[in-house]
Amino acid sequence: MDFESEGLLEGVEGESARAERVALLQRLLEDGVGLDELRRAAAEDRLALLQVERTLGTEQYTPREVAALAGVPLELVLRLRQALGLPRPGPDDRVLTASDVEAAERLELFRRAGLPEEGMLEVARVLGEGLARVAATLRPLVRETFLEPGIGEQELSERYAVAGSELGPQLGILMQHILNMHLRDQLRTDVVDRAELARGGVLGAVRMSIAFADLVGFTKLGERVPAEELGAVARRLIELTGDVTGTHPGVRLVKTIGDAAMLVSADPDALLESALALVAAADAEGEEFPRLRAGLATGQVLGHAGDWYGSPVNLASRITGIARPGTVVAAAATRDVAQGEWQWSLLPNRRLKGVDHAVPLFRVRPASG
Repeated sequence: MDFESEGLLEGVEGESARAERVALLQRLLEDGVGLDELRRAAAEDRLALLQVERTLGTEQYTPREVAALAGVPLELVLRLRQALGLPRPGPDDRVLTASDVEAAERLELFRRAGLPEEGMLEVARVLGEGLARVAATLRPLVRETFLEPGIGEQELSERYAVAGSELGPQLGILMQHILNMHLRDQLRTDVVDRAELARGGVLGAVRMSIAFADLVGFTKLGERVPAEELGAVARRLIELTGDVTGTHPGVRLVKTIGDAAMLVSADPDALLESALALVAAADAEGEEFPRLRAGLATGQVLGHAGDWYGSPVNLASRITGIARPGTVVAAAATRDVAQGEWQWSLLPNRRLKGVDHAVPLFRVRPASG
């Protein structure tokens, strides 16, 4: 093929760069990439990524074909892709891969086992959200590792392809291991929850303690520092929270939302210890790091899709919003069920947004503090 006349060398300057482009184009042709796809990729400056894209799956099936091959309803195939956070294709768009066929076949096995479709789609939504974050974290890591100054397109393409074919399967094994660890940890909590239900809790709801911790002045900080520095602060919060929960069994990080972290535990004392430790860890970061504040509440909550819902969740969030920097503030219900030795200081009653009565609040400190 005359790559020059096809416009595939347009904008490529220098003998070395042109040689790299020709070698890459020849390799892609040998792998079965068509001319139209080469032109699109060249126009979008992503020729070096085509090899790794193909290792992740070649788009060769339509949703209608996948549904027929797997024996599942077409609408379920479309809803599954949408639940995963990916664009919903048309029934005859050729955008699915052999992996999509395998996934649909497994979905049919789950259906035959009696699992409800809505429940499976809910799991897909959670997986899609979580794995989209994993992919977004991996992408710049791989890019920074492989994209060296002066590297040619052919070599970069080969590096990406090797990473996709060799590291990808290992990542899958690692994710399975992490899933098993979290399932085991949460099943232990489930035993506690069922014991609570046996004493008269509302079916489906359990008594838990909820904590929010957020960085004071994070929004204003974003107006003064570059986005990279702001991102580093948010990442450091995640690291600090992971360090704290890692040393406090029974306390689980539910989610982080930019400048805030949500923690949950069936043990209010463990959660109080974690909140105090997290605030102290932020203070130890020095004056350049924003101070933390935390709020806790306890009561009946409902777990759903990896998150928690109920008035204690809202209350903990509201309490965090009015806590002073460097302090941990708890609602009366948390104070009433805590068994540890703590210093409780009654604060003036405050009316909180969304709460129709004044809420007794207590600042909490370690007994020795």
